Amino acid sequence: MPNDLLVLEHLSVHFDAEGTRIVAISDINLALPAGSVTCLVGESGCGKSLTARAVLRLLPENFQADGRILFDGEDILALREKDLRRFRGRRAAMIFQEPMTSLNPVLTVGAQAAEPMRLHLAMSAREARKRAEKLFTDVGIPSPQSCYDYYPHQLSGGMRQRVMIAMALSCLPDLLLADEPTTALDSTIQGQILRLIVSQTKERGMTVLFITHDLGVVAQIADFVGIMYAGRLVEHAPAPAFFSAPRHPYSRGLMRSVPGRQCLHLKRMPTIEGVVPALRDMPKGCPFHPRCPEATARCREAAPPAGMIVENHRTACWTERGV
Repeated sequence: MPNDLLVLEHLSVHFDAEGTRIVAISDINLALPAGSVTCLVGESGCGKSLTARAVLRLLPENFQADGRILFDGEDILALREKDLRRFRGRRAAMIFQEPMTSLNPVLTVGAQAAEPMRLHLAMSAREARKRAEKLFTDVGIPSPQSCYDYYPHQLSGGMRQRVMIAMALSCLPDLLLADEPTTALDSTIQGQILRLIVSQTKERGMTVLFITHDLGVVAQIADFVGIMYAGRLVEHAPAPAFFSAPRHPYSRGLMRSVPGRQCLHLKRMPTIEGVVPALRDMPKGCPFHPRCPEATARCREAAPPAGMIVENHRTACWTERGV
């Protein structure tokens, strides 16, 4: 669609291990409309973070991406290194999950926050410092003038994460990739950061790919929801439609597992039985069928194609009505 800022077309990521090709992400098709928030949800290891890293071409050296990643109509996988450096930070930015490993321990957090603005926006040191201090205030860092001169080890994990968020927003990117950015924050600051991301999206038309395992967060901020399982996008829908009627059995299992008042009388929380299959030992057919209470013989024999549309949902499931 013309208003889609980011489009993933048949994106797959694989790597070789001991002479065997291992597919980590398989045939992802996903479009992010400009000015929207799309949340990717799924269990640990399902490929959410790897998908975001593929968009910025930050995959480990032995990983290979196939397909197309179209940003504003241009294929990121075809960019030269020089153009890729301009794309990162200026037009697209990422909030990483682990702030301690993402910040340089020998530079002050202020210098690190100011560097992208000096590089991409040609700001002076004084201008960059002033804007960095304003961003520190926006993300809930107390005494931003003092904090500017701190080193990462002088800050708590939550404070370091707030610095990372400020850095990502510093150059006013068109695309923000947020990999569980509020995991290390308490509930009060979490709400503040979520409101900041949503307000930036609305005010600037920024597009957000937000990675999380928390459906409560998704309900607060998402315009669209994508559910991933074992490296595959198994459901994609507008958020209201998803929460009113999730179509994939895995999605319904996730919804049942969310704590709520209906669970107060239960001795045990509802869960999805079984475990996610290992990449080296992916089952034949639909990868979810060993855990799926609705699986049929067809599910065990062939994987459903991605993107079958049923009632405004793209769902990879043979058991859906109308399929």
